[in-house]
Amino acid sequence: MAEALMHPIHTLIDFEHRRIDTSGATIHVALAGRGEPLLLLHGYPQTHLMWRHVAPLLARRFTVVCADLRGYGDSSKPAGSADHANYAKRAMALDMVEVMAALGHARFLLAGHDRGGRVAYRLALDHPQVVRRLALIDIVSTKAVYEHADMALATAYFHWYFLIQRRPLPETLIGADPAAWLRAFVGGLSSTPGAFEEDLYAEYLRAFGTPEGIHASCEDYRAGATIDLGHDRDDVAAGRRIGCPTLILWGARSVVGRMFRPLESWRELVAAPVGEAIDCGHFVPEERPEETARALLEFFAAARAV
Repeated sequence: MAEALMHPIHTLIDFEHRRIDTSGATIHVALAGRGEPLLLLHGYPQTHLMWRHVAPLLARRFTVVCADLRGYGDSSKPAGSADHANYAKRAMALDMVEVMAALGHARFLLAGHDRGGRVAYRLALDHPQVVRRLALIDIVSTKAVYEHADMALATAYFHWYFLIQRRPLPETLIGADPAAWLRAFVGGLSSTPGAFEEDLYAEYLRAFGTPEGIHASCEDYRAGATIDLGHDRDDVAAGRRIGCPTLILWGARSVVGRMFRPLESWRELVAAPVGEAIDCGHFVPEERPEETARALLEFFAAARAV
C-alpha cells in the first residue's frame, strides 16, 4: 500500500513523497521525473537527501525514486533480531524490489552509495532479472573490507568494528551525543569543506539521532559482519557475479580510493566493472554533485539504446 506524505522541512524540491508498505518494512520514497525508472539508495548515517543535488538533474531524463533504507530516514526502524537477519542486505534489497513493483517498475536502473551500495549489489545478485544497469559509489564489497583489513584500514574504518559490538554498547555511547558523532563521522570521511549545509546536519540528526535510529544503523553493520559477509563468500565460492553493466565510482581521496584498487576488487562479484575516481572524499554525490550526475547520466542513458 502506498501512502502520500506531506513534504518535510528540508526536502527535495518538486519531488512527491510517499510511504510504501513492503513485506518487512514501511519505506519512505521521494519521486519525480519521467522516463526509465532509476532507484537511488543512500548511505550511513544519512537519508535520501544525500541525493539532493544529483536527483533533480537525473529527473530530467529518468523517473527517479529516492528511497530511505529500512532503519533510516523516515522509513520504519524495526528492532533487530538475535541473528540480525532483518537488517541483512538481502532483506533490505527485497524491500526495494517490492517498492519498485508497487510503483509499477518491474525492471529498473539502480545506484547506491555506501550502505545503499551494499543493498544495491546484493539486489543485483539476488534479483538479476530486475536490474538493467547498476552503479556503485565509493564501496568495495563487504568481503573485501573484512578480508583485506590491516591496521590502516581498521583505523580509517573503525566504525565497522565499533558498531558491530553487542547491544547496547555502541547505542549507548552514540546516544550520549549523536550530534557530535554525526559531525565527527561525516567530517572525518569528507574532503570538501562546505559540502554539508547546517540545516542538512539538523535533518540527518532528526532521522538518525533517536534510540530507534541509532539501534537500526548498528544492526545494519552487525548484519554486515555476519550474514552479509557470509552471502558474499557464498557467491564468490559459487562463481556468481553481477552480469548487468556496472559502473564503479569512487573518491580519489576516500578510504576506497587510497587503500583499494576498486575495479580489480569488484571483479570477484562483477563480471565487467568499469569506472573512475572523482577528486573528493567518501561522500561523492554531495562533494562533487555535478561530476557525479554527469557520470550517472552518461552511464544510464546507454540503457535507453538497448
